[in-house]
Amino acid sequence: MSRVRMPADVEREDKILAGLTARQLAIIGVPGVGLWVAYRGLGHLVPPIVFVVVAVPVMGAAVAAALARRDGLSLDRLLLSAFRFVRSPKRRATGAPAAEALPSWVDATAPSLPSPLDLPVKSISDDGVVDLAEHGCAVLVSCSTVSFALRTPAEQAGLVAGFGSYLNSLNSPVQLLVRAESIKLDPLVNALDRAAPTMPHPALERAARNHADFLADLAQTRDLLRRQIILVVRETGGDASHAASSVRRRAADAVRGLSAAGARAQVLSGGQVAGILASAADPASKHVPPEELSSPTSVITGPTTTAEEA
Repeated sequence: MSRVRMPADVEREDKILAGLTARQLAIIGVPGVGLWVAYRGLGHLVPPIVFVVVAVPVMGAAVAAALARRDGLSLDRLLLSAFRFVRSPKRRATGAPAAEALPSWVDATAPSLPSPLDLPVKSISDDGVVDLAEHGCAVLVSCSTVSFALRTPAEQAGLVAGFGSYLNSLNSPVQLLVRAESIKLDPLVNALDRAAPTMPHPALERAARNHADFLADLAQTRDLLRRQIILVVRETGGDASHAASSVRRRAADAVRGLSAAGARAQVLSGGQVAGILASAADPASKHVPPEELSSPTSVITGPTTTAEEA
């Protein structure tokens, strides 16, 4: 059996000339050709030093845009993203009504209304399958971090090999989302306050109340964050039921594959997915979504009474 060595970055663009891609050649070549044409047409009218003064910053900016990189992106892509961000509305809302025209006799400027937020999420099932309409369906898997620096070299090699084996088993794209989430200590403080009077010893009650006071002071004086890692497995095309079963199977395979890398992974239920989406849509909200939030399509029923059980 022969081995084939695969490059580390299989999505790297092909180099066309002088180690530059077609995109880089276009960014550098277009202003270069433009300056050359301008010199050929106006060279007899403008001194060469003027062309040099104009050409140096223009070509320098083109070379920087083509070659400079920040966070894995080229400078031209970052500038294009910044331009789109500046022109895009900063306030979005679901189902935003259309703005009504003000009467001509009203001398006032209407504030800008939120732009409509078009989410691709059509529905969320109880088992956590997110229906993305024509974009397929997805399942979210919560992953824990792995302490790497404290491991021995042999253990580190084993973790890398386990994670590499999972990556090599993929036959379709996945997304790893790493986000910083605010920690809400209010539920823990309230739980300690409720449990303190039930402690079997006064010393334990004082310790519980002191710890509750410490956590309350910590929440007021510090900006507490925790790292959340979500693996998004998506399936596109095909029948909806077949895509849902396929994405659930791939999520289960991801849980088993990441366990070999030392990470604890869990497929999120519909309520947990809805809570994560709500938190991601409004990260600065003070509202704490319930841990077992029902999915939007779930049927809410009351508790079963004794007569109904009989």
